[in-house]
Amino acid sequence: MSERARVRPAEPGDYDRIIAVVDEWWERPIRSVLPRLFLDHFHRTSLIAEDGVGLAGFLIGLMSPAESDTAYVHFVGVAPRARGEGLARRLYQGFFELAAAEHRTRVKAVTSPQNRRSVAFHTALGFTVTGPVHDYDGPGTDRMVFRLPLPPRVERERP
Repeated sequence: MSERARVRPAEPGDYDRIIAVVDEWWERPIRSVLPRLFLDHFHRTSLIAEDGVGLAGFLIGLMSPAESDTAYVHFVGVAPRARGEGLARRLYQGFFELAAAEHRTRVKAVTSPQNRRSVAFHTALGFTVTGPVHDYDGPGTDRMVFRLPLPPRVERERP
């Protein structure tokens, strides 16, 4: 078991570290779905997890410019050495807090129908799952669509 990873806001410079490991972590070519623009333009709504070894995980998320009530998780990854320790859940929780602070009331995400681990994970977090939605990402590219309502944010009174 590795040391507990520290979660921090992402920076544009984190892109090179992420893209260097993403194909290895997925055990297949996947880097094409994570262009640099996500860290250049959405680093403030993305998170990085680091442990004593280095990059342990990341979440690339954004506040939808088209749907003012929606936050969207584009990509989440956890290093094989850090899996099973609740890190993905911590990353999502951090993103939920960012979304709530921006007055977002729901979070969306998608995955391929073949990604059973992702479907199970999102279901365990409380997301509703729709799909497969045929041709979601173009002809022949089906997706599972996840939605999670966020509880209303309670503003804390300051003493």
